[in-house]
Amino acid sequence: MSRGTPARVEGPTQALDPAGSPTVAASPSSRSFGPPLVSSGPRHHLPAGPPLHVAVPSLGLAAHVVPVSADGRTLNPPGDPGVLGWWVGGAWAGAGRGSALVTGHTVHAGGGALDDLERIRPGAQVQVRTTRGQIDYVVTDVAVLGKEEIARRAPELFSQEVAGRLVLVTCEDWDGEGYRSNVVVTARPRR
Repeated sequence: MSRGTPARVEGPTQALDPAGSPTVAASPSSRSFGPPLVSSGPRHHLPAGPPLHVAVPSLGLAAHVVPVSADGRTLNPPGDPGVLGWWVGGAWAGAGRGSALVTGHTVHAGGGALDDLERIRPGAQVQVRTTRGQIDYVVTDVAVLGKEEIARRAPELFSQEVAGRLVLVTCEDWDGEGYRSNVVVTARPRR
C-alpha cells in the first residue's frame, strides 16, 4: 500500500480538501511502526516512538493518542472527540526526520480534545509521551488555514522530508453547518 501525505484531514463534518483534488505524491520514506527516520546530522537522544499521550500545559489539554491511517487521501480523527489520532504513515514522535502528524476533533459545543488549539502561541510547550519516554516540543508556528489553502499546502505542512517535528491539526471556524478552516500547529523538539 502506498503511503502518501494526506491531502485531507476529516473533521466532524468536512474534509480539508472538499474538492478531493489529489495534491500530494507518495513519500517512499514514510513507514508504519518501523524504526524512526534518522537524519544524517548530529544525533539527539530523544525517546522516539509512536505517541501515546499529548499534553499542552498552557491550554490544560491532556489526551490519549491512538494510531490512525488515511482512507485514500483523507485522514480521519478517532471517533471519540476526546482522543487524538497519530498518522501511522508519518514519522514517530521524536524522529530525526519527518512530521509526526496528530489530529483530533474540535466540537463547537465543547468536549473535543483540541477545542482550544487556536489559542496556543509560539513558544508554548507540548509534551508527547511515546512508547519510549517523553519528548518536549516548543511551538514554532500557529496557522489558521482555509480548506483550499491547507489542501494546496499539504505537501509542505505534512512533509516527511523535513527535520523531525510535531504537527497538530484540528478544525476551526464553525459556521453553524460545518468547519470552514483548520488550525495547524507546528512544534520542534526542545533540545
